[in-house]
Amino acid sequence: MSVTFCVLDAVWSIGSRYDSTVVPVMKRVADDFGVLEASVPNAAPASEDPVPLQRFRGTYDVDSLTKRTNTQRTSTSGGALKAEAALEYARILVSHGIDTIDDARRAIADPALFNRVECDLKKVPGDGSHGIRRGYFWMLVGDNSRVKPDRMVLRWFASHRLGLDPEQAAHVIRRVVERLNSTPRDTTITAWEVDHAIWNAGRRLPLERTRR
Repeated sequence: MSVTFCVLDAVWSIGSRYDSTVVPVMKRVADDFGVLEASVPNAAPASEDPVPLQRFRGTYDVDSLTKRTNTQRTSTSGGALKAEAALEYARILVSHGIDTIDDARRAIADPALFNRVECDLKKVPGDGSHGIRRGYFWMLVGDNSRVKPDRMVLRWFASHRLGLDPEQAAHVIRRVVERLNSTPRDTTITAWEVDHAIWNAGRRLPLERTRR
């Protein structure tokens, strides 16, 4: 598990097809560092971060990262290159002392540091009005209370005649988690698990089911 791949996943997944765009982008970067698996479950045993952010920044500049990934931008109306946004994410995180996945997880537990990092990350082009990219980044790092109410999640809600915006969808998911955990059970159900289940269901829906 590497914080670098969390950055790449968060930046490229916005407005992109995950399997055909995000996965290949991460694989190409992983190949450059000799990493076999760019994505591993959060439940996997802890290990040393294979690609610390300073190593990532020392390997690529905007031009070389763009050539290795793609020319997608953070907005269809002329936003910054996603390569530029990813490197800016890395620069900001390193400036706050976050170089590895363990550093990022410690930041989640430090409210003052976390707020400072959030304040800077939201300035990176492509943050959006609901901060979905930032929330997804912290989810990937290991914050299981986070959700990513993206178009697949909204598609699933729409298929059930619920026209929700991202903030409303996130609220509903958190209420569902509270309800699920209100009765005794062996394990606690996380917001991430519910979000991921809805996302998987949403991506399997035919487009026409949401056009009502």
